[in-house]
Amino acid sequence: MRSVTFVVGSGRCGSTALSRIVHAHPDVLSLNEFWASVGSRALPGRAVDGAEFWRLVADPHPAFDSMVRSGMPIPEFLHPRAARRGEEGAGIPALSLMALPHLTDDPDGLLEELKGTVTTWPRRTAPEHHAELFDVLCARFGRAAVVERSGYSGHRVPQLHAAFPGAKFVHMFRDGPDCALSMSRHAGFRLILLQREILARTGAAPAGPLTGEQVRSLPPELAGLLDVPFDPALVLDRHLPLAEFGALWSQLVTEAVDHLSRLPQEQWVSLAYEDLLDAPRRELSRIAAFFGVEPLPQWLDTGCAMLDARHRGTALRLPPGELATLRRQCAPGVQALKASG
Repeated sequence: MRSVTFVVGSGRCGSTALSRIVHAHPDVLSLNEFWASVGSRALPGRAVDGAEFWRLVADPHPAFDSMVRSGMPIPEFLHPRAARRGEEGAGIPALSLMALPHLTDDPDGLLEELKGTVTTWPRRTAPEHHAELFDVLCARFGRAAVVERSGYSGHRVPQLHAAFPGAKFVHMFRDGPDCALSMSRHAGFRLILLQREILARTGAAPAGPLTGEQVRSLPPELAGLLDVPFDPALVLDRHLPLAEFGALWSQLVTEAVDHLSRLPQEQWVSLAYEDLLDAPRRELSRIAAFFGVEPLPQWLDTGCAMLDARHRGTALRLPPGELATLRRQCAPGVQALKASG
């Protein structure tokens, strides 16, 4: 199996910029938001044939499809049709929404090319199918190593490690208050916080449907999010305390550190966004070596030019009291990062 590395993190931590930099390396296949796109459904605990595996990775992601239908696309949605509201934008295949447009200007053409190959594959485990898919894409683009990066992904570590025991992990993180502030301004993370509130109020399982009684127990501003399409104003206009995003950041970082700490030490490393900004050549060289590729001088030049430090320290512009509250909410995550070394 090819060298595979998963970059995991809270989201809004600079990892999208890292995906762009990784994609610029001639030896690395950069799989942008692959697992976010296909979800846990693409790792069933049973053997599947190529036709079923294709459905698992190509059928539209229900939550993302709902966002597109509702006219609430996020910057991560790269397929051109994602900006079209309603039926015109609906039904984008999971692979085509974020992963394939990162690799090519013709994601639909590549999707059809892959479909013709994948659907012929024999019955085998899902990880074996994924490994073959990665191989096909590496051959297609002339790459040697695979680096997958999804935001909001630290919770996936146990499942990914079980499926790919030899894979490596990079935990990317960003200053807590800055990251939480960025989350508060991002439609996807605002929706995540509201979905968590729905689960907390109803006691429903994260992946399960709500009963009619549970839906009726919700206030209208939350129940409306269960409609397809829903009104984007329910997400974008609702007041959500910034401190709640600080608590979310702490939870996500602490969870990722806990999962990674259970892996063999040689299989994971950390990458602070601020370190990448302060010493890009050093950090990119270190990460390239971890990926198993050479830190090519031209690639280092390109990577340095891609970084933008303008959003660093944005939380420092908050009113002092609000910043102090946010820092208190981020403190558990900060402590978890310190304890992890």
